[in-house]
Amino acid sequence: MTDITLNSTQLSSGAQAHQLREKKIRRLLLAPSLLTILIIGVLPLSVVLIYSFLEPGSYGGVKWHFSVDAYVQLLFEADIFDGTLSFTTAYLEIFWRSISLAVMATVGCLLVGFPTAYFIATQPPERRNIWLFLITIPFWTNLLIRTYAMLLILRDEGVINIGLKNIGVIDQALPLLYTEFAVSLGLIYSFLPFMVLPIYSSMEKFDFRLVEAGFDLYATRLKVLWRIIVPIAKPGIAAGCILVFIPSLGAYITPEVLGGGKSMMIGNLIHAQFGGARNWPFGAAIALILMAVVLVSLWVYMRRTGEEGGLSHG
Repeated sequence: MTDITLNSTQLSSGAQAHQLREKKIRRLLLAPSLLTILIIGVLPLSVVLIYSFLEPGSYGGVKWHFSVDAYVQLLFEADIFDGTLSFTTAYLEIFWRSISLAVMATVGCLLVGFPTAYFIATQPPERRNIWLFLITIPFWTNLLIRTYAMLLILRDEGVINIGLKNIGVIDQALPLLYTEFAVSLGLIYSFLPFMVLPIYSSMEKFDFRLVEAGFDLYATRLKVLWRIIVPIAKPGIAAGCILVFIPSLGAYITPEVLGGGKSMMIGNLIHAQFGGARNWPFGAAIALILMAVVLVSLWVYMRRTGEEGGLSHG
């Protein structure tokens, strides 16, 4: 009995030593990725967080004095004479404009991207790669160049106005450029592939015989779309909406070029604070608030997706 007890003790201690070695190996393997996340993600974010609670320097930079003025400035404006605070909606309007334009861009990309992805998915396999190739071509060009190309299309002497004049539809140029319409159109053009590709990946292996079965059961086109196709493409739709909404919310180049300073978004506001305004703490505070809005949106989406998944599983 004593020998059996010793053997079992040795086996258990050997197993524990093996587990400890495996843990050490895992930690060593994870160390490079964790170090990368720390250097690229955590440290810069920590700097931005610290800067948001400091005072702005006279010529840029910060003064190392604790202050919450950057967050107060978002909702209140101090009087230059007596320093009294009064509520202001100027920055809230910029946030609202950014969210509304991002939503418009997301909806526009969905309206264009869904039928595009459906069309590609219904093509023969040998043709799908060609269509996907055409969809991804814009990514080969710098975003700034693509935005300026859109500017040349929308300006008073652009393709649209000249075409409408030549066919006699209008006599004077339409004010398309430097409007929120131009900004939303530029966002749709910039981020449309982000909507098409996830939806296509969801519909690529879809059995379209289910659509034929739906028509055989006398379902209308709308019912087939809503009850068969959309549920299959739902994960791709959700991923596409996230991939379009988040970069649209913080866009800088598109509103700067196509908005002409009239349709300032959050990205332009942050750039202005770190540039001409020289108010780094306020720019850092706005950046953190933007990140918080994005994280809350993702959290709400993940929670709703989890609840719907649980209900459907039940």
